[in-house]
Amino acid sequence: MKKSLLIASLSVFSFVGYAQEVNENAPEITFEKMTIDYGKIEKGADGNREFVFTNTGKEPLIISNCKGSCGCTVPSWPKQPIAPGESASIKVKYDTQRVGGINKTVSVTSNAKTPKVTLRIRGTVKAPAKEPQTVPVKNKNGGSAIQVR
Repeated sequence: MKKSLLIASLSVFSFVGYAQEVNENAPEITFEKMTIDYGKIEKGADGNREFVFTNTGKEPLIISNCKGSCGCTVPSWPKQPIAPGESASIKVKYDTQRVGGINKTVSVTSNAKTPKVTLRIRGTVKAPAKEPQTVPVKNKNGGSAIQVR
């Protein structure tokens, strides 16, 4: 009996939660791309990219927070409201001193109809190519030569 009462209570609370009215005029954040592929880049290359978006809703869009999935991915975003029809961008700086694969996310929180959006960056940071070293050596005839290692 207690189990049935608990299930019935949870069902009512769940229904009430879904019954909240949706603001039809709410801002909508529409990105040109949800993923940016850095491709293969050299260590120390420019790690700056940007996600361009437009407010396709009917009210001003306010981005309250953007957070990278780790300290190597640092986003910056517009702090002022974005009017309906206007475009702006979220800039992302990835630390290209870290060699290896890039597969990071940026979580965006706003007052849009979809209040949380996840953006993705990917690619590979290549280690710098080793330059051949030349070493002077003496040959059998007493002369010198250069050996490449």
